[in-house]
Amino acid sequence: MQLTKNDLAKHYFYKTELIQLCRERRLPTYGTKAELNYYLSCYLDGVPSKEIQPLRTNNRKALTKTDINLDTKLIGEGFTFNEHARLFFANYYHVKKFSFKKEMAIIKRRVETQNQTEYTVRDLIKELENSKKIVNTPAEQTYQWNNFVRDFNQDPASKEFTSRLKVAAILWKFVRESEQPKKYSHALLHQYLQQIQDL
Repeated sequence: MQLTKNDLAKHYFYKTELIQLCRERRLPTYGTKAELNYYLSCYLDGVPSKEIQPLRTNNRKALTKTDINLDTKLIGEGFTFNEHARLFFANYYHVKKFSFKKEMAIIKRRVETQNQTEYTVRDLIKELENSKKIVNTPAEQTYQWNNFVRDFNQDPASKEFTSRLKVAAILWKFVRESEQPKKYSHALLHQYLQQIQDL
């Protein structure tokens, strides 16, 4: 498949599609969507495929609660957002139960994509506490389909359809293949009424 920087920027690709695009170009195929996009972007900028190395490997054992501290690196040491990390943050914030925030995943994906090997748990906490909201990062694109379905389901008009998920999938297909924002809006129901009216 022919691919340009414009294609990569404007079109939504599923992770499986990004893996296939990387495989066809002999690029690393392991990582988040943001990392796969990074490999493809480097390749399209003219970097030879053999010079594009994985930002991380998948063979490191995940850290336990006792392994994690403020100086733990977010990448390269096995840190993941699992139950052990949840217990660490609960202890750090002196709360009984800690819930991960979307911003934490966004930061970690950015760190992975930019290969910020010196970024620590301390840096993560500091960034979270200094910023009320993190938006418009490449990592947020990962959530587009989920957000689209959520917003579709919250539209009272969507309750008129028997196969709501099927309707959402049809609308998403049109949005995904267009150059418009990858977001749900009520106007889509009118725009593609003919395609969904019998569902």
